[in-house]
Parts: sequence; C-alpha cells; structure tokens
Amino acid sequence: MTAVAIASERDPRWDVIADRAPRVADTMLCYLDQMRVSLRPASIDAIELALRGFAGYVTSEHRLRRVRSVQRVHIEGFKLWLTAQPVSRSRTMSARTVKHRLGMLRVFFERIIEWQWADAPKSCPILTIDMPIVDEPLPKFLDDASASALMHAAATAPALDRLVVEILARTGLRVGELCALETNAVVRIGGDHWLRVPVGKLHNDRYLPLHPVLVELLDNWRDDHPSHELLITDHGRALDRHHVARIVRRVARQAGLAHVHPHQLRHTLATQAINRGMSLEAIAALLGHKSLRMTLVYARIADRKVADEYFAVTAQVEALYTTETPTLPASAEGEQMRRLRLEMQRRLLGNGYCTRPVELDCQYESVCETCVHFATGPEFAPVLLRQRDHARERDQSRLAAVYNQLLDRIESDNNTTPGYAGEHTHLTGSPA
Repeated sequence: MTAVAIASERDPRWDVIADRAPRVADTMLCYLDQMRVSLRPASIDAIELALRGFAGYVTSEHRLRRVRSVQRVHIEGFKLWLTAQPVSRSRTMSARTVKHRLGMLRVFFERIIEWQWADAPKSCPILTIDMPIVDEPLPKFLDDASASALMHAAATAPALDRLVVEILARTGLRVGELCALETNAVVRIGGDHWLRVPVGKLHNDRYLPLHPVLVELLDNWRDDHPSHELLITDHGRALDRHHVARIVRRVARQAGLAHVHPHQLRHTLATQAINRGMSLEAIAALLGHKSLRMTLVYARIADRKVADEYFAVTAQVEALYTTETPTLPASAEGEQMRRLRLEMQRRLLGNGYCTRPVELDCQYESVCETCVHFATGPEFAPVLLRQRDHARERDQSRLAAVYNQLLDRIESDNNTTPGYAGEHTHLTGSPA
C-alpha cells in the first residue's frame, strides 16, 4: 500500500508520534484519510482519538515502530492503560468508552488486513473477549407530573429557552438536529405545518408534523429573529449541544426538577406516545429511527396516517401541559398499563383468580369463607397463606383478615383434633 496522509489536516499531536514511529503515524493517518471519504467529521474525530491514544501508548511504552508488529501483549497492556485514564478528579474512563475505543481500533486492524496493507498485522490482535460488558439501562424519561412541571416552567421562560424546550419536548429532535435546523425548515404541506429535519446522525432527512403551539412559537421567533442560515440562534450565534443542555437544565431548575438532559425529552415523548396508543411504526418515523433495534422498522413520515396518529396522541398529551392537575380520559391508558393495573387488582382464589374490576361491586365476595357452614383443615393452610399474602400485597386488608381468621381456626382445631378436615371443605372462594 502506498499512500500519503493529508498533512494539512493532521492534528499537531500526531507530530510527536511521527517523531517516534513515522510508519505507525503514516499508516494510521492514511486510514483516517480513507475513512473521511465515507464518514462524517464527528465519526472521524472519534476514530482519530482512539488511534492516537493507542499509537501514543505503544510507541512510548513498548517502543513499537510498525503497526504490523502489534501483538497480544500490546493490546493487553493498552486495555489496562485505557481503563486507568482519568476523565475527572474522581472518575476514570467508563466501560462504555473503553469498549467504544477498542471497537474502533479493532475495525482499524480488520480493515487494513482486508485491504492487504503492507503494515497490517497477520491477524487482528483484538478479540471479542477484550470488549468490556457494559450496562444497558432503560432510557431515562420524565413521568407525566415532571413533564407537566417542565412545560409550565417553559411557558414563562425567556423566548429562546421556551422555544428550545418546547421543540425538544414536542418533536423528539436530537440536539444536533435542533441546532442544524435551517431558516426554511418550516413548510406547509396541504393545510398542515411540517418541520424538515436535515440529514443528520443516520444520514437521512425527514418531515415531522408540527403542533400548533410550535407553529405559533416559530412564527413569532422568526419575526423577531431574522437569520440567513439557521432557524434558531442566540444573538446570531449558532447553538451547540452544551448551550442547549444549559437551557434545559435552567428550565428544569425553575420547574423544581433535578438534572434533566435534553435527550430525556426525546425519550419522554416516545414514552408518552407508547403509553397512549401510538403505534411503534409511527414513533419510529417520528424519531427518525430506521431499524427494528432502534424502535421497530425504518419509516419516514410521509403520509397522512402518521400525522393523524401524531395529532391524536398530542391532543391527549396537551392536557398535561395546559391544566394544573392533569386528568386524562380512560382511553389514554395504554394496553400495557391496563394489563398491569388488572394484574394488581386480581384476587387469588384457591384454584384460580377473580378478574372482577375493582370498581365493580360484588355481593358474593368471601361469601363461602365467612359462612358458618364453611369448614377447612390443615391441608389447606398453604393455599390460605398464599391467598392472605396475595391480599396483603394488594392492600385488600378485609380479605387478608378473613384468611387470618381461617388460619387461626385451623390452628385452634388442629390443637384439639389433629388432622381434621371437614367433608365438604373447599377454598375456591368467590369472585372478589
């Protein structure tokens, strides 16, 4: 392989590595030049950070002079060095960051081997087992009460703060997408307003239906803040993720909330939509996902069905933002929420469950257990114990007291006539 790295684009820190090991620096810089053709600048920066860190380590600690000389011992030492790197006074590099760096380094080795570069090792020295196992926590989102408080605080915030929070909360935009919105991002299709989100993280653009509140806010903003390129700026300066994060934290403090990150508003919108019946396909389109792993399937918002579902959901979510005490109709309860509620209401019977909704009265509740002709015995004690504990877990105190009385009776009878059980004993109970 003969290639010349683009010297004008080199980070000056590569010069130190080039002084120690010119071939290592040249191989890695040539690889970066190849990647620039197909990847975005942010991805190139991440790859360069990983390669430069590894190059700095092996050329100084092991005096390595060629990439093809990299062996397991170098990888094992680099792993330990990487995990010990401080990122603050009290924290070292996280397992997720370590995995990310090693992953990019592994791809580097695999590609130059496949490309048959002269400086490539015979086999990839990084194995799957080298990758740290990282936690996969559920997305963090705001519950309905917190989301309502945040939106009420945003309503009284300065114009820029309100606009940023409202857009993030009502569209689910990523921060980078928000900062890149152009002045012509708002368009009319038919009688509706849509927001054109430019090509971003997933290399695709999409259109989002705009809530009427956002339409009004954006119209007022554009009237007061004319711009030639970007839709939202701060005194003419482009926003970045740090600026947006500060705005969200500021509004969250006004709402009495703890630390809130901009991406939480994206997760919050998705959670609200799922809980209120919006299909996963529509949510995937709304958030710009394009794989089942991200939501379900790739879909762009391009038809009336998605817009109808979006507005049907936001009409319900709007109640959270416009009333002091949110009250949603029963239809707003999602299927998973309904199943969980019914599960918590079920009464355990001797041979099954009663599924009577708690709001419906039942004249037969505990009719058998409280009947003077009801008889039981020690062989039924395990079932009665389970029924009592089940009732306690669901705050059915009256039922729990009935089962306790039966258990006391068994204990009392067993002390005088061991092994007794009435001929017609039954613990199937009745609907609760």
